[in-house]
Amino acid sequence: MSQRFTEELKNYIHSLGVDFTGIGDLSKYDLDENPPIDKKIFAKFKYAVSIVIKLNDRIIDKINNRPTPEYADLYREVNKKLDLSAERVKGWIEEKGFNAYIVLASKIVDERELKGEISHKTIARISGVGWQGKSLLIINPEFGPRFRMATILTDMPLSVDREIENRCGNCNECMKFCPAKAIRGIKVGEKGYFKDRDEAVDLNKCYNKLLEFKKIEGVNATICGICVKVCPWGKISDQRGF
Repeated sequence: MSQRFTEELKNYIHSLGVDFTGIGDLSKYDLDENPPIDKKIFAKFKYAVSIVIKLNDRIIDKINNRPTPEYADLYREVNKKLDLSAERVKGWIEEKGFNAYIVLASKIVDERELKGEISHKTIARISGVGWQGKSLLIINPEFGPRFRMATILTDMPLSVDREIENRCGNCNECMKFCPAKAIRGIKVGEKGYFKDRDEAVDLNKCYNKLLEFKKIEGVNATICGICVKVCPWGKISDQRGF
């Protein structure tokens, strides 16, 4: 039953124009490390669905030492598409007789801490979308970190996807090009991810740089995009060098 629901769900999500879908077991989500805003809501569900839309390479590649207005527009456009897709997935699940709760791509509950209602990145990691990079971005083997994501929690019985082993190795491109000098370049431990975000990134330095970038005419968003651009995993395969 769970396999059938999983296939039907992923086929439906793909029909919405979503580029990648991962399904994770919520028991792997550490409530102490990434506490959701409402634990009562979180406790109602067993599975998480991470939906991913790839960002336009042409726009990402135009980023130099600061975000561009074109990137800011893309960021907002993809968030809207993800939010609409998540709403439709929720409706589809409920039509099948199950419950669902969506966490929008665009919803930020703590701008200074760079946190949403739930950690989309943690959900994506436990759902097999990708691994956590030294920049804290989730890195997909095909897209690199060049994507945005939204989350749907559900009690629909589903088959979960396997997590992906961390593949950053000795690469420090994100640290090298970080304009805030916020990325520490620390290798992950045995778990394959950072238990404490500040272990990997100086979030205060990152936030202050985002505030600076937000003032750029046409941007008006707490975004950067440089670590997204420079990650070797996001580039065309024949340019990766590995």
